[in-house]
Amino acid sequence: MRYYPINLDIQGRPCLVVGGGRVGARKVKTLLQCGGAVTVVSPEATAGLATLAADGQIVLKQRSYRSSDMEGQFLVIGATDDEALNRRIHADAERFHILCNIADRPAICNFTLPAIVRRGDFMMAVSTAGKSPAFAKHIRQRLESEFGPEYGTLLELMGAIRTKLLAEAHAPEAHKPLFEALIAGDLLNRVKDGKTDRIDQLLAHVLGPGFTVDQLMADRAPKE
Repeated sequence: MRYYPINLDIQGRPCLVVGGGRVGARKVKTLLQCGGAVTVVSPEATAGLATLAADGQIVLKQRSYRSSDMEGQFLVIGATDDEALNRRIHADAERFHILCNIADRPAICNFTLPAIVRRGDFMMAVSTAGKSPAFAKHIRQRLESEFGPEYGTLLELMGAIRTKLLAEAHAPEAHKPLFEALIAGDLLNRVKDGKTDRIDQLLAHVLGPGFTVDQLMADRAPKE
């Protein structure tokens, strides 16, 4: 296995994208969704990137790339069609010990970006180790049709239950059979059906009184 699978926390971390075209804009969108602090360097930029910069969501430097742009960055994504520039970005990233991905050039990356299916905090990643992005996209589309928004909702509910159990001083090792019982009790399909009363019945059966969907979600909501 060539690649070590990992979920990377980039919340608040500086991320550089070199290239302001359609591909670069897609990379920026995902970085922002994950909380990255994004800087884009490119002589030209899409209207969408210009709008993000005007809104203060990214820093946009409309000029050619400089090696000094790497300083202080956590990761860099190269999204240009200039082979010489792509190789320079890779070389600079290696010199600065920075995570580097060059779009569609796995040979000069030290990490690749999988095709992803996201349902809230529930995420599945599909990788072909850079051999066939088209096949990864095909599998992603199949997964998207199979795994609907109920998976994200289920995960939110599970997280709220876990938080409540921990607050009540339950030992973490005691949680596993409770969650297994909820899953075995067909919690996923109850969530998919949207029948709150049926969900509450299962919660009460497995967890006891005091566990209802409305109360769990209210407790999880940020206090004003």
